[in-house]
Amino acid sequence: MEYEMTIGLEVHVELLTDTKMFCACAASPGGAPNTHVCPICLGMPGTMPRLSRRAVERGVAACLVTGCAVAPRSAFDRKNYFYPDLPKGYQITQYRHPLGRGGAIPVGDGRAIGIERIHLEEDAGKLLHDGRGTRIDFNRAGVPLAEIVSRPEIRSAEEAKTYLSVLRERLLFGGVSLCRMNEGSMRCDVNLSVRPRGASALGVRTEIKNLNSIAFVGRAIEYEFARQVRLLEAGGAVEPETRRFDEASGETVRMRGKESAAEYRYLPEPDLLPLSLTETEIEAIRAALPETAEARRARWEAAWAIPPEAARTLTASPETADRFEAAAAASRAPRQAANLMLSAPAEAAALTPAQLSRIADLVDDRTVSAAAGRRLLTLCAGRAADPLDVARAENMLPIEDEASLRALAASAAAANPALTAQIRAGRTKAMRALLGALMRESGGRADARRAEAILWEILQNSDKEQPT
Repeated sequence: MEYEMTIGLEVHVELLTDTKMFCACAASPGGAPNTHVCPICLGMPGTMPRLSRRAVERGVAACLVTGCAVAPRSAFDRKNYFYPDLPKGYQITQYRHPLGRGGAIPVGDGRAIGIERIHLEEDAGKLLHDGRGTRIDFNRAGVPLAEIVSRPEIRSAEEAKTYLSVLRERLLFGGVSLCRMNEGSMRCDVNLSVRPRGASALGVRTEIKNLNSIAFVGRAIEYEFARQVRLLEAGGAVEPETRRFDEASGETVRMRGKESAAEYRYLPEPDLLPLSLTETEIEAIRAALPETAEARRARWEAAWAIPPEAARTLTASPETADRFEAAAAASRAPRQAANLMLSAPAEAAALTPAQLSRIADLVDDRTVSAAAGRRLLTLCAGRAADPLDVARAENMLPIEDEASLRALAASAAAANPALTAQIRAGRTKAMRALLGALMRESGGRADARRAEAILWEILQNSDKEQPT
């Protein structure tokens, strides 16, 4: 029997704010354990939450960049459960009335995955396990989150990875979150079920919690699908449960039975009024959104003929995109600036846009060779120096005088008699190897076109001088 999977993803992103959701404690990561805390985020009796305006604005931005309709009125609830890192014994979250609904994320081939809802909530603390036992760091407790819940429309691990990649890019360029999965500012839960292909009823769903990389999401889906198929083929039944992904073994492992909404005993949050947003407020947030990565790529392709794959790499982050755009706009050769950034991304990141633009122009007008341009990226990184001055000091400027080029050509021809014999015999492809020998001898400084012309001239003249 053939089986198919049905996947829904729940993505939690930490919103880009200075303070926590309901208090003035710093929301930034790091710091000694339990130093970014106060009576409110520690859940002390008698404390009252106060909703962060900035968190709401970033939540609205998350809705807008994913195409969700923003609800003019939403509300908070208490989600009750007891766990060591949840100091109040409940989480403040939006359940009945979320902030946004109805968006979609394209995954290619004309398909898009619908978004069921986006709601605001607070994060829990963090458990730290070591040889001394388990300790709790409450610095993360109360950090603002947006939970983005997809519809159960994903059909493969590859589709899930594409969905997450596009979603992450939109949130990152929209200024919603840093989306650093390795640091926990973007986390993914996978809900997966299996059914016979063509069946109408969904299978029993399992949840895989807290995946912190897109690659792990793909691996976890592939393993869990195979596990459930094996169970069904053996006549067993899939249990509704919560599992975790073991990165070392590549397997999912049972954590606990799956809770239902009723078990969380949701009730309206009595200490917070419903959240009301006017159309004017929503449109002001929309107007302040940065340009999307998709729009940047389209503009670069139209204005500077940047190839699509190159443009995608250059929009890996807003910082990379900003650096390239500043350099390309100041350069006579935007594509050369793109090539340089792609050839040595780490070195290019240490340059100012003005330096990168200058090197691109030097390569484009043949003041230095392409190889010398790549070397300049390293030599100028972290230095307030004009790349042209560096090129002069490092003896990287091209050899232009005729006498020097002729001497190099004669030396290369004399040192490679086998290649010259092949060229004379009509195997002209050997000229590329002979030219390469000349360029190596010149340290890459010879003008390749002029040097090749001189090599042909020397070989033709030597043929005439051969005795008949």
